[in-house]
Amino acid sequence: MSVKPDSPPPTPIPSLHRKDFYSWAMETARAVRERRFTNIEWDAIAEELEDMGRSEARALESQLARLLAHLLKWRHQSEQRAHSEHSWRATITDAREEIQELLLKNPSLRPELSACFPKAYRKGRRWAIIETNLPEATFPAECPWSLQQALDEGFWPEN
Repeated sequence: MSVKPDSPPPTPIPSLHRKDFYSWAMETARAVRERRFTNIEWDAIAEELEDMGRSEARALESQLARLLAHLLKWRHQSEQRAHSEHSWRATITDAREEIQELLLKNPSLRPELSACFPKAYRKGRRWAIIETNLPEATFPAECPWSLQQALDEGFWPEN
């Protein structure tokens, strides 16, 4: 990148990170591709990479909570199933597929599944309580299924 003698110097990349994230990201990516490392804000890059990793972990937990919420609805609203079975079945299937896709793209998240399962269940349980308007006591405080059952395509809990 050449700078004309009469033009102002380019805005330093570090000043952009907090002011204009998009511009900072594009400028930093361009600088890395061009192997210009002098103005790169390495701590900001490390922070963004860590955020990206945490985002994948949050997506996994979110899909697991969605799956568990719908499995709870499936189990505890069997009378509603007649009207919503196709929709609930699609949501449960989709959540399982999303979880598998996240794990294929991020195999190192697999060990995190067991750790996030109880938290995902608490979120899914809360979600099911709100959506069904059933008493909180309807839904067990601890997940009634194993992680393997919840992820099993052939598992459909009964009352």
